[in-house]
Amino acid sequence: MDDAIPSWLPDLVLFENYKGNWSTYINAVYQYFHKDFVESKPSFQKVPVFARYHPPYEEKGATFWHLVSEGSQESERIPDLRRCERIRWPRPMIENVNSTEVRIWETIRPWKNQKQRRINFALNNFSYIVVIAETRKGFDLVTAYHLEKLHRREKLRKEFESFSGQKKEGSAV
Repeated sequence: MDDAIPSWLPDLVLFENYKGNWSTYINAVYQYFHKDFVESKPSFQKVPVFARYHPPYEEKGATFWHLVSEGSQESERIPDLRRCERIRWPRPMIENVNSTEVRIWETIRPWKNQKQRRINFALNNFSYIVVIAETRKGFDLVTAYHLEKLHRREKLRKEFESFSGQKKEGSAV
């Protein structure tokens, strides 16, 4: 698979550039997130994309922690350096939906006993994905992460292709 990174994606935010100091690093990572999703908001289809704050942890919002950590239990999520490094990527992925370097498709996922429409943005090789969810007020940024395992990339590719086949039947994306 082609691992070329689009020129419009910002450089990675590397832990080593912060002299191995986790506190300094995570605060720098948070500042990038805050600038991109709190101070201002990207939009998708002219509708704002919000970042959820509640429940906060260490004075940082819930969406931030979803972007920089992994795990199925909120209280047990662990930091993921690959996610942290790419903290500057979600906004340009959303803003470059018309780029030939971004695949976009929608899915329906269960959430709080309802069905939720989600929009997925992935690099062409499916090595990175951003997910937003439709809400009454616009869209919420759900998560974003790097995919290293080829079988996970392949699963997303198949999901995208399945959606693309259905798109001809009248999808909004």
